[in-house]
Amino acid sequence: MIGTISAGGLAEARTEEERAELLEAGRLLFARPCRFFHAAQQLHGLPPAEGPEIAFCGRSNVGKSSLVNALTGQNALARVSRTPGRTRQLNFFDLGEGRLTLVDMPGYGYAQASKSLKADWQGLMFDFLRGRATLRRVLLLLDARIETKANDRQAMRLLTDAAVAFQIVLTKADDVKPAQLARRREEAEALARGHTAGHPLVLATSAETGEGIPELRAEIASLALPAVRFGEG
Repeated sequence: MIGTISAGGLAEARTEEERAELLEAGRLLFARPCRFFHAAQQLHGLPPAEGPEIAFCGRSNVGKSSLVNALTGQNALARVSRTPGRTRQLNFFDLGEGRLTLVDMPGYGYAQASKSLKADWQGLMFDFLRGRATLRRVLLLLDARIETKANDRQAMRLLTDAAVAFQIVLTKADDVKPAQLARRREEAEALARGHTAGHPLVLATSAETGEGIPELRAEIASLALPAVRFGEG
């Protein structure tokens, strides 16, 4: 098992000191360089599985690329397309010079995609998720402004069937009133509890305001290779 800073993450932080330590670890990790290094459209084109990986998964136009850019503080690291469903490949980003790999997965649920294209997505994603030994967690992004769609639920079943841990992250939280956001979070927590692969902590984020970004960085850092191996601690 690959060593981590704190495998439990914020959900298992018992004191304010532990929480502050996790938040600082997240800040330091994402202060390190992050660069795109590989793209793959088929399984045989994947890079070698060497270090821990975190994948971002969600419906088309849920804000995956915007969230990756907000986390890394780089406005153009992940390309933000105005055309939903345009990305058809797995994009790999090296964070912290080998400490962690971020994987931006193609969006699902694009209404105008053909049935064969949707089937190809499901097959490719399931094969990737099931066969990637270094994949530590999938961040499943849900739009905070709208209800959970059938294909979101299908994605949760797919992840559970593939025995891959997933954590729900709500996006675009700045566009939702507090009471509505609280209800959406409660719904997401119930969905996570309904799956053995679901992580109990649901985070609400905004790429526009930065809400929830430090907390998400902390969660991700808990799954990275420890900084001491890289002369940072």
